[in-house]
Amino acid sequence: MENKHVYMFYEGNAGMRELLGGKGANLAEMTRIGLPVPPGFTVSTAACREYFARGQVIRDELRDEVLAALKKLEEVTGKLFEDKTNPLLVSVRSGAVFSMPGMMDTVLNLGLNDQTVQGLAEISANERFAYDCYRRFIQMFGDVVLKVDHFYFEKAIEDKKRSLNVTYDTELDAAALKELVAEFKKIVSRQAKKEFPQEPVEQLMLAIQAVFDSWNNQRAIVYRQIHKIPDHLGTAVNVQTMVFGNLGDDSGTGVAFTRNPADGTKQLYGEFLVNAQGEDVVAGIRTPLDIAKMAEHLPSVYQQFTELCSLLEKHYRDVQDIEFTVERGKLYLLQTRSGKRTAAAAVKIAVNMAEEGLIDKKEALLRVDPAQLNQLLHRRIDPAHKAKAIAKGLPASPGAASGQIVFEADDAEKAAADGRKVILVRPETTPDDIHGIVAAEGVLTSRGGMTSHAAVVARGMGKCCVTGCEELKIDLTAKTVTVKDMVLKEGDIITIDGSTGEVFAGTVPLIAPELSAEFSTLLQWADEVKTLGVRANADTPEDARKAREFGATGIGLCRTEHMFMSQDRLPVVQEMILAKNEAARERALAKLLPMQQNDFEGIFRAMDGYPVTIRLLDPPLHEFLPSLEELLVEVTLLRERGDNPELLRQKENLLRQVRALSEFNPMLGHRGCRLGLVTPSIYKMQATAIFRAVVTLLNEGKSVVPEIMIPLVGHENELKLMRELVVKAAEEVMAESGKRFTYKVGTMIELPRACVTADRIAAHADFFSFGTNDLTQTTFGYSRDDAEGKFLVTYLQEKILPENPFAVLDREGVGELVKMAAEKGRSARPDLKLGICGEHGGDPSSIEFCHLIGLDYVSCSPFRVPIARLAAAQAQVKNPREK
Repeated sequence: MENKHVYMFYEGNAGMRELLGGKGANLAEMTRIGLPVPPGFTVSTAACREYFARGQVIRDELRDEVLAALKKLEEVTGKLFEDKTNPLLVSVRSGAVFSMPGMMDTVLNLGLNDQTVQGLAEISANERFAYDCYRRFIQMFGDVVLKVDHFYFEKAIEDKKRSLNVTYDTELDAAALKELVAEFKKIVSRQAKKEFPQEPVEQLMLAIQAVFDSWNNQRAIVYRQIHKIPDHLGTAVNVQTMVFGNLGDDSGTGVAFTRNPADGTKQLYGEFLVNAQGEDVVAGIRTPLDIAKMAEHLPSVYQQFTELCSLLEKHYRDVQDIEFTVERGKLYLLQTRSGKRTAAAAVKIAVNMAEEGLIDKKEALLRVDPAQLNQLLHRRIDPAHKAKAIAKGLPASPGAASGQIVFEADDAEKAAADGRKVILVRPETTPDDIHGIVAAEGVLTSRGGMTSHAAVVARGMGKCCVTGCEELKIDLTAKTVTVKDMVLKEGDIITIDGSTGEVFAGTVPLIAPELSAEFSTLLQWADEVKTLGVRANADTPEDARKAREFGATGIGLCRTEHMFMSQDRLPVVQEMILAKNEAARERALAKLLPMQQNDFEGIFRAMDGYPVTIRLLDPPLHEFLPSLEELLVEVTLLRERGDNPELLRQKENLLRQVRALSEFNPMLGHRGCRLGLVTPSIYKMQATAIFRAVVTLLNEGKSVVPEIMIPLVGHENELKLMRELVVKAAEEVMAESGKRFTYKVGTMIELPRACVTADRIAAHADFFSFGTNDLTQTTFGYSRDDAEGKFLVTYLQEKILPENPFAVLDREGVGELVKMAAEKGRSARPDLKLGICGEHGGDPSSIEFCHLIGLDYVSCSPFRVPIARLAAAQAQVKNPREK
């Protein structure tokens, strides 16, 4: 049927993900292979898209399809939807193509009303259970569908418990729950301005509509932006027969992973609650028991569950995140999906599964998101520090962080915008807190388990997180946290360790991580596969050593201007800039030369025979001088005081020179090769320092591969003259030292004209290195700082641009220029070496593009080298090219 929009679980399979959503496709697949899944049906993503296209109206044909599926569900279960004696009750859940845990809405126990609740009480022989289901249903339906703030329901529950002098919801008896049901219906009537619907079919259609609508709630939109999920996909809706975990001590509910999602260990990991409904675990309302304890409470069910977990992992060939319910000793699997995991777990699981033969090495490489490797580079608490923890919760997401306490997500976002590091402290988090979790260094909650919302979201983002820290008494009104006799206020600093669950007062020393054996294995496999080289951007020997540790096979960008900025050198640099004549400039350059030579010797030693690309001075000279504004203030004050004429004369002279050097648009002004052409002695000094460093290393018996890069070339004659200067410096050093050495001279391609005339420029170049930061600025006509500060956010929100072009290479514009330059350059010089050294060199999407157009290497910051190695390997697996 061409316009079919509703599918019974037994009609689908895992391959129908785009139509049925991830959850629906998995439920269909589990049904297909004979697992104990409560029966149900899925309303497709196509129906959701049509709903929005029709102005958020459910058409009659879709209603008819839903009712037909409901009829089939009644036949399968032997229960009737509106039956007063044995009612069919269902859950209504979202299910997007890509997993978005907790971001959209769910309604449980749908089908209950004032009559069917009595039938449920009779058939379950448990009046308290029936009315507990009914009050939960009114609360969820009221919140999700009728938009009644859950605060009103929570307050009614708290008031009822207080009046009966009880602490827990479970202590409310049937009579109390009946009274709550009546009160809840009054709340709905008052707040929603309509009566709670008693007709089950009306309940169902309203719930389906609410789940569709939740695709565009604020938290779902934010989640999609963060995880780059397209907005047009829509969500499916899964309608599934209810099974109950709250029928007594032979019932329960839980969530489990087939392997530990925090560290990747091959053991069942999860939590369950006896006599509870599913949302109690996920919402973190009660702190659950470890899954292993299920063996004591329900031994035969636990045995069956472990066998099914093994079966599911082998079937899907990946770690599974499974929700289950036990109803009176019978196990039901409510859903399975690929488990979210930390980077450490992803690496270990991928390598272990390849070693176990479940997947091959290439698939193992594709199983790890390169960007996720950033998590492995997070810091941890220094074990030598003997700080005593003030509290301990559950280790929900690894890493450690220090920051000021904030209690509200909005405050966390504001603090991060102000540059302050904060820890978000909450009783528990909800999907509405996602922006605060993004902004915070880490998350600490007093309730919830290791599969609660805070834990799942923090793990996905690589944030450290401690949950279920019940020793904390959090007062959101007073904005305090009390631990035993210690009171911490908002703004006080704490440190949390998401690997151990410990919480410390104040700042605790943190150290860099140690990478696992599996991490090394995975990157070794990546190196075996990839064809793209990976270098690092490094300006100091320390950076170069770190780059080598992370597997860089060269330096693609060494920025010499950073060497001029240290306080011991700045006066000499300023002396050189302010020299009144060439002789004075030469004297200052003579002082700088040995300093620069020492810099290059250190970097060459650290790289130990790997190529080092050194960019000659790029920024305009005024950047090394005091700011014009500061000088104006100083001169004005000195004039007013009139007590130091000599100092005033010096400052006025300096002000004149700074004014003379200042430019209207420095980015497009007197910088790069233009500086070398107008003041060649600066580039001559740098080239001489590089080649003398080469000689020193050769005398030590070491191998050196220097590559001198001329910045901001836009015309072939610029590079021709600068190459002649570098060659002359090399010949002079060879003559004075008696040592012969090889070197390369190339240019940074960062101007559109250079791309268009790349064949002419290549006549004078041994290599091109694409400076995509400036090439993006000059192609778009954006000043990066102004764009990111003023309008890029709007451009991204309004979908004018799909990505920030300074973070992800713009393939259609900047990318086409890079491709053109690569093709033109190689047409003139087939052996031309091509690389990229902008920040895009560490972005997986940009790395894939560099692979596709045939570049030789990418260069990125040292800490992104592992990301680049893995991304390069994935590009080769997906789009093989000859090595």
